Amino acid sequence: MEFGKLFELLIAASLINNFVFTRFLGLCIFFGVSKKMETAVGMSITFTSVMVVSAALSWVVFTQVMVPLDITFLKIIIFIGIVAAFVQSADTIMKKVSPTLYYKLGVYLALITTNCIILAVPLINAGEGYNFLESISFGLGSGLGFALALVIMASIREKLELADVPVPFRGLPIAFITAGLISLAFTGFSGLIRL
Repeated sequence: MEFGKLFELLIAASLINNFVFTRFLGLCIFFGVSKKMETAVGMSITFTSVMVVSAALSWVVFTQVMVPLDITFLKIIIFIGIVAAFVQSADTIMKKVSPTLYYKLGVYLALITTNCIILAVPLINAGEGYNFLESISFGLGSGLGFALALVIMASIREKLELADVPVPFRGLPIAFITAGLISLAFTGFSGLIRL
């Protein structure tokens, strides 16, 4: 039964309650990085890694430190600190391991720290009272959902570069229209599983 709950959380977070297409969170990075597939894939891997690790670390700090000390009112500040520390280390690692991807992601890598999805996952985990495995499953599902959104949008935007789009709709306007149409498709999943 535990595996079923974890799988349900993973599917619900990635498809049914996708943060980009059904909750409309994280749109700054989504539109900024989804122009090219290479940067979308790089950001997807980084974002999902940060999401899973920050969900796990935030759960440990919340349940083992904040709840016993009765300082749960500080969770937003503490969760931002945890995410910022991990993103800074990911930033340093990426700069050493893949400098070309690091420079292509540019400012968007630093924006992961303040991304509302990264903060929403630990807050939802704490609010719903998920256990450790559920928190990791929800974080992984949210990261995979964001990755799916980026890859879908990047593939469409690369095709749109070659399409004959009317001048007023070129660039960001057609990206907004495309994202709206994709979100309509994802909204069709709503009601299947609700978190």
